[in-house]
Amino acid sequence: MFRALADPTRRAIVERLAKSPAVVSEISAPFSMALPSLLQHLRVLEDARVITSSKQGRVRTVTLRPGALDVLHLWLDERRTPAERRADRLGIHLARTTSKET
Repeated sequence: MFRALADPTRRAIVERLAKSPAVVSEISAPFSMALPSLLQHLRVLEDARVITSSKQGRVRTVTLRPGALDVLHLWLDERRTPAERRADRLGIHLARTTSKET
């Protein structure tokens, strides 16, 4: 998932799909790239299980998979807690040091 979201184009696609599902032509509009290149980005996101797509006739609709980013949020929350504790301890240390000097 990190590899899939490392690319700014794919992050922009995910941001767009967070609003609502979209057909490929709508997704491709803001990007200046050939359709096969955009489809490759969509394939990476689909392989990472971030999006799903369905085809009806000649129209492919892409949807952000519900809960797809939950795993990422959980991982980040686990990493954030130790860092926040260290920052809190640093803040306490700096406050004590500053109050002793005055």
